[in-house]
Amino acid sequence: MRLRLAVAAMLPLLALAACGTSISSQETGPTRTVKHAMGETKVPMTPQRVVVLDTDKLDTMVTLGLAPVGAAQAQENQKWPAYLGSALSATKAVGTLQAPNIEAIIALKPDLILGSKFRQAAFYDKLSKIAPTVFTEKVGVTWKENFLLDAEALGKKDQATQSLSAYETRAKEVGAKFSKLEVGIVRFMPTEIRVYGPESFSGIVVGDAGIPRPAAQQLADQQDKRFGKLSQENIAKAEADAIFYSAYGEAAAKSQATVTGGPLWKNLEAVKSGNAHNVDDEIWMLGIGVTAAGKILDDLDKYLAPLA
Repeated sequence: MRLRLAVAAMLPLLALAACGTSISSQETGPTRTVKHAMGETKVPMTPQRVVVLDTDKLDTMVTLGLAPVGAAQAQENQKWPAYLGSALSATKAVGTLQAPNIEAIIALKPDLILGSKFRQAAFYDKLSKIAPTVFTEKVGVTWKENFLLDAEALGKKDQATQSLSAYETRAKEVGAKFSKLEVGIVRFMPTEIRVYGPESFSGIVVGDAGIPRPAAQQLADQQDKRFGKLSQENIAKAEADAIFYSAYGEAAAKSQATVTGGPLWKNLEAVKSGNAHNVDDEIWMLGIGVTAAGKILDDLDKYLAPLA
């Protein structure tokens, strides 16, 4: 009888644990307090099982020599960014950026969750009951600040500061060779064409290198200077000494093929001179981190060298 009563008393506790309402890793071991977009959170000194909910945090973890146990994807069944190599081979998918899969996250028993207020604010309360959760405020334009905040949560702030400093030093070294050139950045989306401005991720990298942008791509007349929209008819605004362009997904790749095969694109001076380069969208647009930024510098160094 006593055994049956003891088992019966334990059942609610087991059910509570199974639904993820409380994870013991939040309450054991030494912690640090991290201030972030949603307030303050006590995180483990050295997190071991991290789930990330935005693409920039994949780059962050690999840059710092780590790998998350789980990560949200931009789209369902999407592969992890190829430029990050095999570092994410054991990482499990946990839904999408806009709809993280709570059950999948619970199953991974994380001791830290990294996300973005911009994308996942509505999920914060649920996530913070699973494990200590740290959110950055925005995406893209604040990528350096995000990198340092995520690194602080991971216990790697000093390493991150050194990595960022090394990137910025290299950016200046690369850009010094090309300060008299202008670089254009174009991205094909499924339903539109974009020119990327000085506050986009790739635009910031080019700016860190001190390489000028064409006047039309400074987006001076826009409050949001991440990107502006183009049409085939005004594709001339993409003109520069060298153009770097990419496509987001298969539908966009088809649009890109149509436009770049047309007479208006072929009439651009950069295209006629062989200085329009189709680059990796995962790096130039989705990477949003130090490793991706370094690979953009690689592309700039490689493709601008003949023009220097």
